[in-house]
Amino acid sequence: MIYSVLLNFNTGSVILDIQILQLIEGARQARGLTVIIDVFRAFSVECYAMAGGAKAILPVGDIQKAYRMKAEHTDCLLVGERGGMRCEGFDCGNSPSELEKLNLTGKIIVHTTSAGTQGIANGKDAEEILTGSLVNAEAIVKYILARRPERVSLVCMGLEARTETEEDTLCAQYIKARLLGKHPDISREID
Repeated sequence: MIYSVLLNFNTGSVILDIQILQLIEGARQARGLTVIIDVFRAFSVECYAMAGGAKAILPVGDIQKAYRMKAEHTDCLLVGERGGMRCEGFDCGNSPSELEKLNLTGKIIVHTTSAGTQGIANGKDAEEILTGSLVNAEAIVKYILARRPERVSLVCMGLEARTETEEDTLCAQYIKARLLGKHPDISREID
């Protein structure tokens, strides 16, 4: 879906082209300021990690790259999954509840998943990439409005980057609506 609208900012008008894209192919098509969305796990995990004191998160698409990064930087934490299961040798899987058991203060986290980080790895033509979930949706909206990009791509990564999911599409639609100045009641959709 492509939406072109005129937004009025204090300094004038900007044409904002908002695209809602799906899965790996959507990440490959993403242009402009891009939000890779994975609501249930990947990017909610990253929000919780930063709130827990992590110094940085390094998302990678390739599990072998994650292992190499750990070998080079033994003090980093490996977080991630394949097929919903914690990767062998990782400090935790892709769950906020597992992160709560770790001391994240000042830690660098190497994060790899079946969906979300695959979107980052495939978003090679994006000018800038943000990670998105419902946890940080309002912060994303504020950031995009402050940056005033001409083009925004909202990429829903779905289940294992193979099947569209309602929660990722709902998040993209919510962000789009907020960028258009609307205030949807998302709580009704979540029930």
